[in-house]
Amino acid sequence: MSGLGLRRVPSLSRREHVAEILREAITSGRLKPGDRLIELDLAAELGTSRAPIREALRQLEQEGLVASYPYRGSEVLGVSQDEVEQVLVPIRITLERFAFGKALDKLTDDDLDALQGMVDDMLAAASAGEAERLADLDIRFHELVITRSEQRHCLQMWKTIQPRVRAYFRRDAPAHDDPAEVARQHQELLDVLRGGDRDAVLDAVERHIHIHLAPRGAGDDVG
Repeated sequence: MSGLGLRRVPSLSRREHVAEILREAITSGRLKPGDRLIELDLAAELGTSRAPIREALRQLEQEGLVASYPYRGSEVLGVSQDEVEQVLVPIRITLERFAFGKALDKLTDDDLDALQGMVDDMLAAASAGEAERLADLDIRFHELVITRSEQRHCLQMWKTIQPRVRAYFRRDAPAHDDPAEVARQHQELLDVLRGGDRDAVLDAVERHIHIHLAPRGAGDDVG
């Protein structure tokens, strides 16, 4: 477990900082599915006590990034491509079609400008090869629209699956032959949102989420 190059934990909000550090290591692939997470080793490397490590691992377990087993401790949890296609994607389609439809009449010009800024930043991130930033912008784009829907249950569900969605984005962004395609896909979705046709928006959301499925083997894991 040692030698992962994890940064030391600041003194404040240790649980949140530990969770952030481990989450980034998982979504970037430095910690891989099946890797054991030993509290004592993590505490030594991160320069903290075991209590915030334990709390952070519980948080990551709720996010679906870590699994805990009796007498075995915790390990990084993978998800098969089949599970992505059969579980994560259908949930996203149902949730986002509903939320985008509700948000359509609530999005202001400032919101649309903010979304355009994110798309422009995606192009810059793609050009710079910044996969981490590209994944962050992808998440922020969808979360802004879901937030504007004012559907609290949708937003709560989104925040529950968001770490898994981000892990999927983060894993697949470097696999695109042209990372700028991510920006183009979001530009197309934004253009439909600007058009204001509800049926077109619902169709575009479903198409957009399906396009994000990279042609990987059913046995591949997302970390």
